[in-house]
Amino acid sequence: MLRLIVIGLLLATSLSASARDLDAILDSGILRVGTTGDYKPFTYLDEGAYEGFDIDMAEHVAEEMGLDVEFVETSWPTLMDDLKADKYDIGMGGISRTVSRQLQARYSHPYLTYGKTPLVHVDNADRFSSLEDIDQPDVRIGVNPGGTNEAFVKDNIQQAEVVVIERNLDIPPAVAAKEVDVMITDSPEAIFYANADEDLAAPLVDEPFTKSQLAYLMQADAERLQGTVNFILERMELTGELDALRREHLLIQ
Repeated sequence: MLRLIVIGLLLATSLSASARDLDAILDSGILRVGTTGDYKPFTYLDEGAYEGFDIDMAEHVAEEMGLDVEFVETSWPTLMDDLKADKYDIGMGGISRTVSRQLQARYSHPYLTYGKTPLVHVDNADRFSSLEDIDQPDVRIGVNPGGTNEAFVKDNIQQAEVVVIERNLDIPPAVAAKEVDVMITDSPEAIFYANADEDLAAPLVDEPFTKSQLAYLMQADAERLQGTVNFILERMELTGELDALRREHLLIQ
């Protein structure tokens, strides 16, 4: 399948452009997928090519629809604005279901349940056994701007030092190097990095601070696209394809 990568985004004529209807998407031959490329194991840019669970899902959904994929670069701070400006048809890449986003757009069925949990240096695995242990003046928490990780920290951390790191991908290496003490992130990402780097640990992954779900994001008027994506998700769940892909990317044990 053709995999097109759009590295830059053109200026849109309106921040409230209407979604392409399903017929227009099918006629174009291309499904435009907005993705941040900074969130392992869901979406990450590796030597010019996107990889991850949701990248595989994007290609599968497009193939089922008889389309090629065009990956459109977006970011957590601009995710909603880019969607409403019709820069992409569907957002895929570890996107949390939130009320604020639902009020502006529409989601697919959820495909994964998760919770916020700390990623720490393995030397500190016993040090952080609760949110209270983390929210201390001598603790440094690394966050990237614009996503639900930052929102959780803003809502729940009063005493610890918050260190803003622009790229989400740069925070786990900072924890491994002890430049920051904690990254609070979604449990699948914490599990991924704890398995990938012997210097990292996810000590509370079985007792997350929150519970939420991940889903795919579409414009508010994209009802037919939503229905099609939900149909594909339901079929993949029924056949076991979805679980197989989850296991491949270490999203479930």
